[in-house]
Amino acid sequence: MTALAEGEVRLSAPQSLVDSGLLKYVLPRFSLKTGVRLAIVGEGEAADLILAPDAEGPRVFTGPKATWRLRVANSDHAGAQRFADWLRSQVGQRTVTSFQVDGVAPYSLPSEGEVEVAAVSFDGDAVKGEDLSITHCGRCHAVNEATRINTIGSTPSFFALRAMKDWDTRFQSFYVLNPHPSFTQVAEVTPPFPTNRPSPIVPVEITLDDLEAILAYVQIVPPADLGAPVEHQ
Repeated sequence: MTALAEGEVRLSAPQSLVDSGLLKYVLPRFSLKTGVRLAIVGEGEAADLILAPDAEGPRVFTGPKATWRLRVANSDHAGAQRFADWLRSQVGQRTVTSFQVDGVAPYSLPSEGEVEVAAVSFDGDAVKGEDLSITHCGRCHAVNEATRINTIGSTPSFFALRAMKDWDTRFQSFYVLNPHPSFTQVAEVTPPFPTNRPSPIVPVEITLDDLEAILAYVQIVPPADLGAPVEHQ
């Protein structure tokens, strides 16, 4: 049986899902936001949560070639229920769909009406997030009114990005969207730069806690009034 730290939640999942990398991507983001830690256990082991195509629970995402359901097997564990609620929230669902392998997102949402989602919300320090945005993003983007004159004109402002319907997904996964991978390092998430291809500029080095603070700031940035809905190709 898998050894657990005190308070950890046991999550049972098939090895195929573990090997996909999705859980390694999703679970740290949930833990960062809530402080609740999850440990993955094998099928058949005692578990507080069961994530599998044949689990007796609501549909939470699809792919590849399966619709995945989550069952809360231990309703007395507050952390288990908290993860179930988060995974079905808008933030949790967009975290799943922002996961990519070789530029392709292998997981998508269940069909409309199969899952309830909650309004997006980030609990980081928005004041810290504004400072981090100025330091790391302000060299290219206008992150507030004071930085508008010091940016690259071809890059969208935070105000314009905030007007996009999927702004939260874009910011959560910005480090995989070009040109960011060539100069961005997120601690415990991104691999080191190849020795033969170092960062062409002073790298952006942040933690997931920093990213949560930036997200908290961006959620209070007023969206730009761009007239017609923003389309992104």
